[in-house]
Amino acid sequence: MKATFGEKLFYAANYFLLSLAGLSCMLPLIHLFAISLSDPGAIMSGRVTLWPVHWNVLSYEALITGTRIVEAFRNSVLITIVGVVLSMTASTLVAYPLSKPYFFGRRFFSMAIVFTMMFGGGLIPNYLLIKSLGLINSYWAIWLPGLISTYNMWVMKTFFQNIPVELENAARIDGCGEFGLLLRIILPTSLPMIATISLFYAVGNWNNFFGVLIYIHDTSKLNLAVLVQQMVFAASDPNLALQSDMQELITPEGVKAAGVLIMIIPMLIVYPFIQKHFVKGVMIGSLKG
Repeated sequence: MKATFGEKLFYAANYFLLSLAGLSCMLPLIHLFAISLSDPGAIMSGRVTLWPVHWNVLSYEALITGTRIVEAFRNSVLITIVGVVLSMTASTLVAYPLSKPYFFGRRFFSMAIVFTMMFGGGLIPNYLLIKSLGLINSYWAIWLPGLISTYNMWVMKTFFQNIPVELENAARIDGCGEFGLLLRIILPTSLPMIATISLFYAVGNWNNFFGVLIYIHDTSKLNLAVLVQQMVFAASDPNLALQSDMQELITPEGVKAAGVLIMIIPMLIVYPFIQKHFVKGVMIGSLKG
């Protein structure tokens, strides 16, 4: 059916507004990219906009050889991978039984979990609890408090409820128990949702700043979020030991821009590969409560 003039006008306005929104997100990243690859003189004189001036990679070289950025990158990868595995395992083991109407105490446990979305213990009680458990300076202080996101778990529960019961009945006739049903039928059917929730947990762990800042005191265990924050808030230099022979060849702004990009790029690389699962998983997981 041919679009009316009003519909064409509506589509044009939508495209225009979405283009502005996209540019507002992309232009700061492009500007950071240009600064990280520009000559120090061009950066200091303010001549860098959206394209590098006198290309060089000295900022990245100084960042990699003169700071703990590589070590922090490894720490972020470790925190993210282990955190996603633990969170997905725990969330699945909670969401699956809550999705079954025959689970005893289902209503009580559901209400108790929802209660945690509205009320929390607060920073000081949480810190005292982590300290009493001996988890200070341990990544378990990061993984355990955020092991299960109530929202993510609820999306998983809703998704499991939407899986046709005929699949489960057929598997039970073939002799599947609960764990066999979960591993062989439910999880393979739920790949879009698993990709979506895994992305949520991965972004949360990768960008974890406050937890690492509060609970991790050993500088060798800091992640990229904290290290880049230290660099961004250092006015005169990255506040980290750079090689002396590079001091005159780089600027703090260039090094900080390179650090921010190193933190952002991994998530930007991962997202396109699971985008189709991301959209489908969110939509299906929100159809029925």
